[in-house]
Parts: sequence; structure tokens; C-alpha cells
Amino acid sequence: MMTSRQQTAAKTREKLVNAAKEIICEKGLTNTSIDEITERCGVAKGTFYTYFKRKEDIVFELSRGMFDEILDNAKKYEGTFLDKLENYMVNFSGYIEKSSLKLCQEWIKNVVVPEWIGSEADKGKLQKDIAAVHDLLQFGVDSGALRSDTPAEQLALVITDLLYGQMLCWCMSNGAYSFEQRTQMFCRSYLFVWIKNYLI
Repeated sequence: MMTSRQQTAAKTREKLVNAAKEIICEKGLTNTSIDEITERCGVAKGTFYTYFKRKEDIVFELSRGMFDEILDNAKKYEGTFLDKLENYMVNFSGYIEKSSLKLCQEWIKNVVVPEWIGSEADKGKLQKDIAAVHDLLQFGVDSGALRSDTPAEQLALVITDLLYGQMLCWCMSNGAYSFEQRTQMFCRSYLFVWIKNYLI
């Protein structure tokens, strides 16, 4: 159980993250200052540095959190394994789209060069997403929905490549279409073709 001091610290951190998200979505990361973030929260500028080294760390913070839940929900989803995989992929894209185009563009800008990433957790974001897809595929094997010789590692790489590629194209189009719907269109048209040889 958290002490009252820890609870206050957690609330302050959450306020900083939420304020930063609002401002970054309005103006972009480049035009957002730490002064603006702390002013919106009603805290001193030094408070920001208690929780984050730089404003870019907020973008990485915002990209975490929901993805474990998306994986868990896909495993619990009622339906065939194909339905579960589609559920994961569409919700992955949908969560990113709902978090805002600007935020996604800022995130991509800040992770495309690994040396620029301040947080160790975010250096492993791509690997974590690959591992999540692999976990879901292995769940399919273990539950008897997929054959035991399913190349889970290879399929996890290809599916993650597809999701990241779609995310990049969506950002480059400046959100000209729905990322979530584009992923759903792929799943409805081609996902079965990708995994039909491994379905039981």
C-alpha cells in the first residue's frame, strides 16, 4: 500500500503527463515548453525534473501502459484465434489513433534514432511489441488453435512490421484516413491468407 506521500507523488506525475499530452496534441512537442506543462498543472518548474529528465520522456511515457491490456483482452476475446489476432491488431492501431496523430508523429520522430531515446524502457518498445505478438501466437499454439510447428517468431516479426509500417504511413499522410480502419481492412482481406496453413 502506498504512503500518502507516494500517492501525492503519483498524482503529480499523472497531472504532468496529462497536461503534457493536451499541450503536445495542440501544438506539437517542438512548440511545447516545460514551463507551459508545469504552469498548466500549477506546480513549480523544478517539479517536472523530479519525474522526467526532458520533455521527450513524456511522449515515451504516454506510449506505454495500454498495450499489455490490449494483449490480455485479445487473449480473452470470444471467437476463433483469427478473431483474437484481429482484435489485437485493430486495437493496437485504434489506441494509437485515439491517442492523437500529433502524439504518434512526435513519438516516431523521437524513437527513429535509438541513441536519442533517453529511457531504457522505450529503447525496447519495438522488441516489446514483437514479443507481445509472439506471446499471442504462442497462446494460439498452446490452446490448440494453431499447429505446433507454427513459425511464431517469424510471424510475430512480419505482423509487427506491418503494424509499424501502417503507423508510419498514417503519420506521413497526416492522418488522411483512419489507421484503425486500415488495419481492420488488412485483417479482413489478408490475415487469413497469412495464417491459414497453421490453423487447426
